[in-house]
Amino acid sequence: MKKSSFVLLILSLLTIATFAQKKPNFWDDVQVIKKYDQMYKPPVNPVLFVGSSSIRKWDDCMQIFAKYNALNRGIGGAVINDITCYLNDIVFPYQPKQIVLYVGENDLPNDAVTPDTVLNRTVNLYKAIRAKLPTIPIVYISIKPSPSRDKFKEKAVASNALIQKFFAGEAHTKFVNIYPLMLTKKGQLRPELFVNDMLHMNAAGYAIWRKAVEPYLLK
Repeated sequence: MKKSSFVLLILSLLTIATFAQKKPNFWDDVQVIKKYDQMYKPPVNPVLFVGSSSIRKWDDCMQIFAKYNALNRGIGGAVINDITCYLNDIVFPYQPKQIVLYVGENDLPNDAVTPDTVLNRTVNLYKAIRAKLPTIPIVYISIKPSPSRDKFKEKAVASNALIQKFFAGEAHTKFVNIYPLMLTKKGQLRPELFVNDMLHMNAAGYAIWRKAVEPYLLK
């Protein structure tokens, strides 16, 4: 092997190794989604449900919203910046007619994250979507009251309020405040809406989401 070829080979291997070490969060998960799309053609111009695990674990989402041509592309564990990072992979290729978005709850446990942080990240995500889809209707589901994250209650409520205020001034958007709908009349948590981890919802929890979101979906 010529010296120049050997050097190029070494540089290529180093580049691959460096990328492997610096792969964005959930890179492998996104590649699985893309491979799945190659095997099974996704619906054309769907109502796209995207976000973190509360979307991904909505197992019957595509069935119950079949008449809306629904497509579920949630990523378990994702924070807001992760969804922004993968817009070119899990949003734009589908050319959705509408986006239903739930993400932000996983940002809360980070001590460095404030309600303003959640707002700013959400605004950045929104602007990134609008850069390519300027008029697409967006349904934003507020952060939910998960019992396992009750210690972040004040941060969640404040984040929701800031985001709701922001979306109130934006066209083609709907803020769905799911938080009070998942509490008792006295404002208490409802563990019966969640599975054992008290973070992810069971069928009763998703029934509340369906009732709140469906009126805003496009056929």
